Amino acid sequence: MSSLAKGLRLLRAFDETHTELSLVELSQRTELDKSAVQRLANTLHIEGMLDKNPVTRRFRPSHAWLQLAYSYYWSDQLVGQAIPKLIDLSQELGETVNLAELSDDHIIYVSRLPCKRTYFAATVVGRRLPALSTSAGRAMISTFSAEDREEAVRTWSLKSFTNRTTMDRDEIRRSIDEAVANGFAISTGQMILSELGVACPIAGPDGHAFAAVQCSVSAHTWTRERIEAEILPRLQDTANAISPSSQARR
Repeated sequence: MSSLAKGLRLLRAFDETHTELSLVELSQRTELDKSAVQRLANTLHIEGMLDKNPVTRRFRPSHAWLQLAYSYYWSDQLVGQAIPKLIDLSQELGETVNLAELSDDHIIYVSRLPCKRTYFAATVVGRRLPALSTSAGRAMISTFSAEDREEAVRTWSLKSFTNRTTMDRDEIRRSIDEAVANGFAISTGQMILSELGVACPIAGPDGHAFAAVQCSVSAHTWTRERIEAEILPRLQDTANAISPSSQARR
């Protein structure tokens, strides 16, 4: 079990800023000794989980990761149920639409439908972001009990992405309280400057949400008032149509 845990730790060393790693770099990122890293990396290479450059000897994720993602999508019924509705919403709005799920104290994008202006990074599923810093995360947290909301605000992780990323937990608390009252969350410049995010929770049968529909737009062309008038009603309809609690009532 210890070897399995170390192997998973090594796989998690790869991300968008560490796409190819040497044994030394893997050892540094995992805090495992180099001999253990060498054994683990070579085993994962033999098992097809890592590719190894024959010249540089550096490792990178293999196509096997995509096979795992493929299996995940078939196991997550919410994604399959949501996709047709997200496509309709994306075509109707002409803006980027995402489906996010809660992953510990982060959100993870499990489906992303980009608009024509979207850059590559915003099209890739699997990106993990601190829930407290995103409109999708705040929308989901707003459906928690008052005690659980407070626990999240006090203890969940934060990370600065722009000079406008909110690091003040009192301000985040106020934003989530506003989402509780309104039923949606809006964020500005948290991940990308001049980007507005609006999200509606997808409630489960107990009223708690562990997923959300989110739309990202440019602050250069959209205002909060226009978002609430033109995007929000469609976003709410989509979230309600996807909601398992809504399905149960039909």
